[in-house]
Amino acid sequence: MIEHQLRRRGIHDSRVLDAMFSVPRHEFVSPNLVSKAYDDRPLPIGATETISQPYIVAVMTEAVRVLPGDKALEVGAGSGYQVAILAHLGAKVYAIERNRDLAEAARLRLARLSYEGVEIISGDGTEGYSPAAPFQVIMVTAGSPPKIPQPLLDQLADGGRLVIPVGGRDYQELNLIFKHDGQIATRTIDPCQFVPLIGKYGWPENVPKNRIGFSFNV
Repeated sequence: MIEHQLRRRGIHDSRVLDAMFSVPRHEFVSPNLVSKAYDDRPLPIGATETISQPYIVAVMTEAVRVLPGDKALEVGAGSGYQVAILAHLGAKVYAIERNRDLAEAARLRLARLSYEGVEIISGDGTEGYSPAAPFQVIMVTAGSPPKIPQPLLDQLADGGRLVIPVGGRDYQELNLIFKHDGQIATRTIDPCQFVPLIGKYGWPENVPKNRIGFSFNV
């Protein structure tokens, strides 16, 4: 995974590569999919959600340049894999998951694997998490409409980095957003495909669901 899926495709940050090597991805998939845990694709985790493709996890993580002590918000906790990657890099992680069953499973899994400094919240991720704001890092692992949820921009700290898939219901572009002196700058990274970001400031509940965490960069 490290050599063929990540280094070959341009992931060079040694800390990110170490995190991807150290976090046991097979612990975050269902038992019947353990043999496929390190494949170059997303995998289902239940509730029509998936664990993202390793490459897209690495791309998003590298983009936000996590530093030890950063406060990070992840929208779309899923199985907790991205939470574990951020925690390994030294961030204090708050992660929101709209599906209560997945949120509870992620809490138990992260506790069993002894990840500290993480908190899983059940709720609407499009509203962010104001009790812990502002955040140096925000990662959104679901596809946002073209209008990025305003609460996430408001809760991004000055100097903070937000990575989010933005676009339509079936296809998005991964955007990296910087905040400096209250001003927003955006850089496009890769085309990608995520399930819709559902919530008050996202897509409505009846949006069709697709794969999550897949990049078209090969």
